[in-house]
Amino acid sequence: MTSPIDIEGGGTSVVVDGEPGPETKGEAVKLDGRSPGQLMWLRFRRDRTGVISAYVVGFFFLVGLLAPLIAKLYGKNPYTVYADERPDLFDSAGVPVQPNGGIGGDFWFGLEPGNGYDVFTKLIYGIRTSLMISVAVTVAVVVTGILLGVAAGYLGGRTDYFIGRVIDFLLAFPAQLFFIASMPVVVSLFVSPRDETPTYVRVVALILVQWFLGWMGLGRILRGTALALREREFIEAAKVSGASPWRIIRKEILPNIVTPLLVQATYLLPNFVTAEAGLSFLGVGIVEPTPDWGQMFSKASTQLVMQNDITYMFFPGVSMIIFVVAFNLLGDSVRDAFDPKTAR
Repeated sequence: MTSPIDIEGGGTSVVVDGEPGPETKGEAVKLDGRSPGQLMWLRFRRDRTGVISAYVVGFFFLVGLLAPLIAKLYGKNPYTVYADERPDLFDSAGVPVQPNGGIGGDFWFGLEPGNGYDVFTKLIYGIRTSLMISVAVTVAVVVTGILLGVAAGYLGGRTDYFIGRVIDFLLAFPAQLFFIASMPVVVSLFVSPRDETPTYVRVVALILVQWFLGWMGLGRILRGTALALREREFIEAAKVSGASPWRIIRKEILPNIVTPLLVQATYLLPNFVTAEAGLSFLGVGIVEPTPDWGQMFSKASTQLVMQNDITYMFFPGVSMIIFVVAFNLLGDSVRDAFDPKTAR
């Protein structure tokens, strides 16, 4: 029987007669490779701020999605005028008799002075309305930014020049003033000024107006990314292989712009939420009786509410601050997860 022979002072053994020796260290330890997506997800999970912000943002979206179910379980809706149905809850000026706006077991967030809408259901439906509009605007802006920004950056030449001049022209518009001035004009294209404007028309007008002046920043960022990518070796190799421009854009460029796209999208959506709320606050967006975040701010700024029920502003104000801050922190965490070299 043969066996490894120890060599005195050598510290190693010699294998004879073909006996298998001990495994080497490289064979014993097996390294598992990770894809860039797995590395990004691992870095994001380690960021406690990002994870908490993601849960907060998810909670708001869940509340908006389940608003009808929550209202059904709660037993009330945002359209009931309690000032008419239960006048005993209000004084002669339309202010809730109970302190703090009537907050209690029956009305968790109180009652709105004047018409007497339930504040809790109006808030969750307002979140639903604002998020629905903002998500639609963000999707439209992202699609437009991809189509025009990537096309301008990769194709270059006259295409780049024309799209660049369009972006410069639109950036010259004062966005907020344009939103305020153009909303009545856009609404009048669908409905006669003598008729009552349906809610869906106002929603479509809000989406169109914000989209029209909202895509240029993302388009410029994606144009610059595409300009840098088209000079890379793998793009040149794809051209040499005979790939069409559309195939190169779809297979080579688009997968490499995911990082700036996701980061910018997480910054765009809260901006559109506040812009939509601002338009409704000024009276050119969503109007009563449709619940909306900005409309609640507008109601809170009236003299009746400010003098008699200061708590009415608390719930929509705090909820919007939490949502916007959480979404911005989520955007920072997504950026750091994609690019670990950046320091917050």
